Amino acid sequence: MCSTRFPKLTPQTRLEPRNRHKIVQYSDILGMGLSSVLLFLHAVVTVLCLPPPRLLADNDITVVSRDEWGASPPSSRSILNTPVSLVVIHHTYIPSACNNRRDCSGAMRSMQYTHQITNGWTDIGYNFAVGGDGDVYEGRGWDCVGAHAVGVNSKSIGIVLIGDWVSVVPPVNQLETTKKLIAKGVELGYISPEYKLIGHRQVGSTECPGEALFREISTWDRFKPVV
Repeated sequence: MCSTRFPKLTPQTRLEPRNRHKIVQYSDILGMGLSSVLLFLHAVVTVLCLPPPRLLADNDITVVSRDEWGASPPSSRSILNTPVSLVVIHHTYIPSACNNRRDCSGAMRSMQYTHQITNGWTDIGYNFAVGGDGDVYEGRGWDCVGAHAVGVNSKSIGIVLIGDWVSVVPPVNQLETTKKLIAKGVELGYISPEYKLIGHRQVGSTECPGEALFREISTWDRFKPVV
């Protein structure tokens, strides 16, 4: 199995969509009929919103790709305007905590089924999930708008810590991986260096991310009690 690093962004590469695709020139679509143009642009949007590659272990983070955890394809995707100004922390409550690749992958499939089939969403709602095994599980990724916090989806990255964190705090490795993932998002230019860290309850009528986890993240750098 091969894996690749996330590309680092520079002033030069920022002119391109995360340095993964060539900019579409107007000359490329001249002569197309309207229906062809619309189909072409839809394909471009879909490609630009493809999930990011895995991180290598030498970054102290392992990202389990959608293919690896057995994701179903999304019905559609919308490009997220980055860098975002908010990072929203969630807990799953259900599914419960997982501590290995098999169980965490099962939790991801369960969440995606609920979000797509029961809720009627296009995909799993979160951008990323973090398991009790200390690994990151790819949801919608850095480039796509999530469905995790009504009103702020278009300006945030949603990270869910798999488990019920009402009464107990997640294990240290799960917390540390979450911090590293946020730092990686800042490093790569997907999250603003001046981002605000919040819990889901601060922008919605919910107990999420659980009282114990909320108290924990309130001690982290860049946590904002008022959004």
